Amino acid sequence: MRLDVVTIFPEYLEPLNVSLVGKARARGQLNVHVHDLRDWTYDRHNTVDDTPYGGGPGMVMKTDPWGEALDTVLADGYESGAHAPALIVPTPSGRPFTQELAVELSERPWLIFTPARYEGIDRRVMDEYATRLPVYEVSIGDYVLAGGEAAVLVVTEAVARLLPGVLGNAESHRDDSFAPGAMANLLEGPVYTKPPVWRGRDIPEVLLSGHHGKIARWRRDEALKRTTANRPDLIERCDPKAFDKKDREMLSILGWEPDPDGEPYGRFWRRAEGVEE
Repeated sequence: MRLDVVTIFPEYLEPLNVSLVGKARARGQLNVHVHDLRDWTYDRHNTVDDTPYGGGPGMVMKTDPWGEALDTVLADGYESGAHAPALIVPTPSGRPFTQELAVELSERPWLIFTPARYEGIDRRVMDEYATRLPVYEVSIGDYVLAGGEAAVLVVTEAVARLLPGVLGNAESHRDDSFAPGAMANLLEGPVYTKPPVWRGRDIPEVLLSGHHGKIARWRRDEALKRTTANRPDLIERCDPKAFDKKDREMLSILGWEPDPDGEPYGRFWRRAEGVEE
């Protein structure tokens, strides 16, 4: 996979040289290029922003530097043999970045990131490149950062760990929170390692039983418990058909029942009374 990042703070992307992403780069699984947007400015101040039309506070990133930068990056990528580029625009006004989207992006051969600063990039840039390639406007959360570089790091790490050979164990992400399949709308439960007793605290006995079926059931129940406690909105939009008999028994204990009127739409509702603590 090829990754290009165009930014006014190239030094912010130094974490791409460490941990799993850094190792993937060293092995040639990721081909990463970080570009300084100011290389495509021609005034003595290397200006990349200007005042917004219509007035208001803040500054807006200019079209010309971005247009020239992206044209150059695209030309270089095509010459280097990369195909099917996609533009990734970190913005709080984008679609939520989810594990499902990470999987989708991990299947693309070439991602180009445009982390903005100030009030964002002139909209015409996105509209222009949307006529040439897929544009993903993504948000990593309901908050606003000083710039999009941190979001680039988040998206890159989430995507890179899904590439074949990047994780030491190819099965490591199968039971992740939000992983496609059985965990699609659930949070992963607690995990434990040695020693078996720490400061008077034991690990759950079932994990020492060696009974794989019971361990799998325990992990599933813990996922349901944690999701109910921390993200009940995920349970609400689950398809009831995704839960087997044992799941439904645990959900009932946790205070959930299928909504007869909402079941065609995959909705659950939480009981207000009779919840077992």
